[in-house]
Amino acid sequence: MRFGVIGAGRIGKIHAANIAARKDCKVRLIADADAAAAKSLAEATGAKVAGIDAIMAASDVDAIAICAPTDMHAELIERAARAKKAVFCEKPVDLDANRIRKCLEVVKAASAPLMIGFNRRFDPNFAAVQARIASGAIGAVEIVSITSRDPSPPPLSYIARSGGLYRDMMIHDFDMARFLLSEEPVVVSAMGAALVDKAIGEAGDVDTAVVIMQTKSGKVAQISNSRRASYGYDQRIEVHGVKGMLRAENVYETTVQFAGAHGFAGDKVLNFFLERYAGAYRDELAAFVTAVSAGKAPSPSGEDGLRAQLLADAADQSRRTGQRVEVSA
Repeated sequence: MRFGVIGAGRIGKIHAANIAARKDCKVRLIADADAAAAKSLAEATGAKVAGIDAIMAASDVDAIAICAPTDMHAELIERAARAKKAVFCEKPVDLDANRIRKCLEVVKAASAPLMIGFNRRFDPNFAAVQARIASGAIGAVEIVSITSRDPSPPPLSYIARSGGLYRDMMIHDFDMARFLLSEEPVVVSAMGAALVDKAIGEAGDVDTAVVIMQTKSGKVAQISNSRRASYGYDQRIEVHGVKGMLRAENVYETTVQFAGAHGFAGDKVLNFFLERYAGAYRDELAAFVTAVSAGKAPSPSGEDGLRAQLLADAADQSRRTGQRVEVSA
């Protein structure tokens, strides 16, 4: 599969490197507003630098990986779909649910394959939990608990265009909750505050948040987020069911422990998402290539992107109003 990659920043580098490492894939063209970044990534992956128009029109490009800023995603998805390319796009489709709906209409009309980059579904640990739930290991799910805490907050310049914690950071956890519940949450209650950096609060966002969601049948999901974790990148899930509980813990630098007079001590958890989810990004790409090659719809889909965004919108509204919010259809 021959790829065009739009965006040569941090996430673009990850996807381009993973594409180039596969024997059944090749990076053909790379576009970025930063010419130096595009050139550097092209040289690293054996590709050529090109403009977005050229990538869309290229006959030797089968698929487009969209790794550009969020406000470009929906338009690029539409252009790629109309150009009859398979489309992989980093989350989110857009920060506005109505814009996402319009985008998905274009994708449907073009019959274009579209996958949204909720990479955490492909983490080996989280995927194993979901597989065991599906096999009936714990019976019917009753409670899903998700913890996600960054080691430190992003720059304020990023906060300003991110859409806020619920739409930027917690959106991964909304998708994971849906993945594990296998049922749509219908009501959301959220609380949040700026406890890490007051400037984040002054910018209208929060850096510490908790959300509780419930499905129509009564299943509950609870999510805890923070932009600060002094001990590293905290990523854990727990799923409680009728017959038992499944849990996926953090991944550590090593499994080595030291035992002494004061107890046991181990290494730190992995520092951030680049290290923690390296395998997930590779498996995510593999799933996209496999699905498109087989003529099947990739997953997570554009609809998954929309559903996560609606949960984020409901959470943001709940936090601002102090009320439980029903999730839009």
